[in-house]
Amino acid sequence: MPLAGAPERHAAQHPENPAFHLEDRVLSYATLVATARHLHAAFAGLAPSGRSAIGPENRLVALVTGNHALFPAAFAAATAGNTCAALIDPHLPEAVRRRLLEKLDPDLIVIAEGAELLAHNPRSGATLVLAESAAADAPPLPEGRDEDPFLIVFTSGTTADPKPIIRDRRSWRISLATGAPFFGLDATTSTYAPGPLAHGLALYAMTETLLAGGAFHAARHFDAAKALETIRNADIRRLVLVPTMLRRLCEGAPVDTIAAITVAGAKLTATDHALCAAHFPNAAVREYYGASELGFVTVTTPGDPASSTAVGTVFPGVRLCVLDKDGKALAAGETGTIFVESPLVATGYLGAGDGAGLARFGALATVGDLGFLEADGTLHLLGRAGGMILSGGNNIYPSEVEVALLSLAEIRAAHVFGVEHADLGSELVAVIEPNGLELTPERLKAALAKTLPRYKLPRRVWLCRAMPVTPSGKVEAKTVRQWVAEDSDALERFY
Repeated sequence: MPLAGAPERHAAQHPENPAFHLEDRVLSYATLVATARHLHAAFAGLAPSGRSAIGPENRLVALVTGNHALFPAAFAAATAGNTCAALIDPHLPEAVRRRLLEKLDPDLIVIAEGAELLAHNPRSGATLVLAESAAADAPPLPEGRDEDPFLIVFTSGTTADPKPIIRDRRSWRISLATGAPFFGLDATTSTYAPGPLAHGLALYAMTETLLAGGAFHAARHFDAAKALETIRNADIRRLVLVPTMLRRLCEGAPVDTIAAITVAGAKLTATDHALCAAHFPNAAVREYYGASELGFVTVTTPGDPASSTAVGTVFPGVRLCVLDKDGKALAAGETGTIFVESPLVATGYLGAGDGAGLARFGALATVGDLGFLEADGTLHLLGRAGGMILSGGNNIYPSEVEVALLSLAEIRAAHVFGVEHADLGSELVAVIEPNGLELTPERLKAALAKTLPRYKLPRRVWLCRAMPVTPSGKVEAKTVRQWVAEDSDALERFY
């Protein structure tokens, strides 16, 4: 972890306190640290020196374990000292995983092997089975240097292969130190984040919880019924979710024991806020806007009025501006590209970039998102520059239309995009997953017309009974667009 000393201190002071729960398995802080120590020593023995894509200074360990009971120990071991962890989701297609590993050229690959882990050196062929340990006889986890890479995560990869993003310890150490008091985290915080630990949202939630000395609860796979059971039986006080998960949880019975909910990955609608208030009446809800490349950018305040575009004010220590195409600062209310000056920005991508994503201009960084600032500093997010479509001479941000669709109780998920059109340039289309309630084309058009101008209404709409999603809970755009292009049986024409 970026602060290896914190779990060591918790293990020394409160060894029996639970640190990590994965359904029926629990690691105490003593067991977590003892296991992490043994794993770190094993990694050093299997790969004494680094020869990976990040260079000889650091040992690169690819963790392809998924949500496993020993994941936090493996993560702590693979980010201590001069070791760097690369997190690959095992649910990615095999061909994609293979290409990612070829690009990384890691010194070690760690996979799940039942209740244990299997570490393999792809160069020497040496393999070692790694198990849970209660013996604190291995050396303590060494702290790594601020400037060294400690983590490689990947973009979501909904339209292409995921890109590896390199993080140094300094960016996370600053973020974690700032976030703990900001979010009110301490040793009494019990957090449940059922998303994939190979992705930033659940990974960060686990790290900040363990650094605070709290109890973190994960799930092998997200299931709303099982999640609600865990929340009630494990005395959970804080949830960290993507909107899709929150909507599923709101289909169950209300829970009044949740004190805080953190949501990221997409915008909540006014309907989402109303459902959340009804099902989690005592929860303070915070949404944050950020990116894997940028870290936290803005955060909402509990009680902020629901908005389809507002994403709060700047996270502490972050400076924000909106610039036009010539780099000139825009006045309040004018739309341009969002830039940040922040110590939380990632180092960059591993290898040659594709011209998209993170870009730096002096002290400023951007991922190309578009938006505008209010006079009071509230940021409104409108979408990604590359995502804007031009239809009939009008600029349309599909994300705005998606928010309008998701605000309807009859719609569970939606994806909006443009397809080529001979007369319009691009034609706006949508794929929606119904929520089991009655919905007609006339009802949908009338509802959208209340919030969107006519030129932003989708011209064609399909129904998808089970929208494909990435492991992080986002709609898998590549698959949906392919289904539309191929007129797949997975879709049913709505109008």
